[in-house]
Amino acid sequence: MIKPLHEVNQLLMEVLRGEKAADTVLKNATIVNVLTGKLDEGKDVAIKDERICFVGDCKELIGAETTVMDCTGKFIAPGFIDGHMHVESTMLSVTSFAQAAVIKGTTAVFMDPHEMANVFGLAGVELMHNEGKHAPIHVFTTVPSCVPAAVELEDAGSRLTPAEVDSALDWDGVYGLGEMMNYPGVIAGDAKMLAEINATTRRQLKATGHFPEGTTRALQTYLLSGVDSCHETVTKAQALEKLALGMHVMIREGSAWQDVKEVIKVLTEDDVNDDLLMLVTDDIYPETLKEKGQINHVIRRAIEEGVHPVQAIKLATLNTARYFGVDHDYGSVSPNKSADLVILDDLTTLEPTDVFVGGRHISKNGQLNVTVPAFSYPAAYYQSVHVKALTETDFLKQTSLTGVVEARVIEVIENSARTKATRVKLKVEDGIVYPDLKEDVISLVCFDRHHQAQQQSVQFVKGFGIKRGAVASTVAHDSHNLIVMGVSPNDMKRAAEHLAEIGGGMVVVLDGEVIASVPLPIAGLMSAEPIETLLPKVRQLAQGWQTLGCSLHAPFMTFSLIALPVIPDIRITNRGLVDVTTFTLIDTLTALDQ
Repeated sequence: MIKPLHEVNQLLMEVLRGEKAADTVLKNATIVNVLTGKLDEGKDVAIKDERICFVGDCKELIGAETTVMDCTGKFIAPGFIDGHMHVESTMLSVTSFAQAAVIKGTTAVFMDPHEMANVFGLAGVELMHNEGKHAPIHVFTTVPSCVPAAVELEDAGSRLTPAEVDSALDWDGVYGLGEMMNYPGVIAGDAKMLAEINATTRRQLKATGHFPEGTTRALQTYLLSGVDSCHETVTKAQALEKLALGMHVMIREGSAWQDVKEVIKVLTEDDVNDDLLMLVTDDIYPETLKEKGQINHVIRRAIEEGVHPVQAIKLATLNTARYFGVDHDYGSVSPNKSADLVILDDLTTLEPTDVFVGGRHISKNGQLNVTVPAFSYPAAYYQSVHVKALTETDFLKQTSLTGVVEARVIEVIENSARTKATRVKLKVEDGIVYPDLKEDVISLVCFDRHHQAQQQSVQFVKGFGIKRGAVASTVAHDSHNLIVMGVSPNDMKRAAEHLAEIGGGMVVVLDGEVIASVPLPIAGLMSAEPIETLLPKVRQLAQGWQTLGCSLHAPFMTFSLIALPVIPDIRITNRGLVDVTTFTLIDTLTALDQ
């Protein structure tokens, strides 16, 4: 965060009065003016301390100590802002993420660290929040809500009480409440959910939302609570309804889902007012971050779909700043704003040549231009995987039924966070229900990895295409229990044990051998390694999934969401099979007439 304007306004005015020189002047650029929607050619930008002090002809503001950069032929855009994202999904620490994101033009993020919250509670949230203060970008926090996502349906490592949420909302650098995923609870008047929302709106902060589907009556009930945004919109029709009711629509483009193509049609086809629209990433993986970018990738996608570049950039700068009430400091290239600036050769690739954050020249030619201090996590954060001693029997679905049974199966949908509830006939032999590879049905197990619990949930899943081996992960939104999926009980056991040994992460096992492993020892979610070190391991993991027969795009993101009991239709938790449409545990097996 930058110093408040009242502490530096005299200094800024002294430059324009000729009493002091600018620190930096960027000369002869084309300004991406998100305030007017225009491109302003032949402009200079002067920086003093952390802020912009003048836009125009700056030759009289240059002194002997002023750094002058010729930007002829280049564009200067406001620093890009991601209005909703989870750092943990990048598998990187806040510091490592910020280093990777800033070279892509990201100068600010509003993170929702609810993954960490589910493992280490408020202390974990505060740790990430404090780490963000030392990052090379502005890291703002929205306090996690719904921890765990569904209290009666799963067991997480920790819980956040309304009192804890209330206290965290007073931290410096907190700008709202993280996504309110338990929308059925809100609509039903759940006291805990409303207490968290009320604590937020009472401070005139933003209660961010999560409303994937529902009737108009349900949506408006949700809005009446005080929640006023949503990043779960996947169709133009959904977006138009929400916009017409005053709900801010965050258009998402993550690693596992691409919503821009459909939702951006509200602009390209319907030409709606864009004031309530933002662009966000939500969840992206390291390869997406490294190869495609961060929020600049989402802006690029909007441009590819036909949105004018200035308007697309506005959706990830000014609009986001306005939504969170920080547009007095961020979001545009104008006097007194934070000197968060992205210098670009063109407005199509959106690959920055230089990035300034708070007046500092942080990135140059795709490389960090500053030294970023390291951040150390306490030893306890490397000890988060606690599971019982395992046997192959733990990975088998046992039943007293005989012959053939009808099983409720979780069917995943490629490039979607949703699942479908499917019914498949499966054989029973000696009290064991066996998966059916011909129907693409394999075993899925969820263990409570926080409390060394003795019970686990064994279910079935369809759609991954896996024909052999096993995969496992301690990244399992949002409670982040240990999930294991596969064909061979022996390989499933080996995968689970490997993650317990390394402190969490993701793994692929074939014929008893670990063929790919991504250690994520910080809370079983993140690595302190730089993206350049982590990425080869993630790529090897993707190759491992393919070796087992999976051809899905971003399969481990899809896999990691399979235990999230707030996104329809059907999910696994450590307690059983969840019907998300009713928020109830349901039976997996039904006897068939023999």
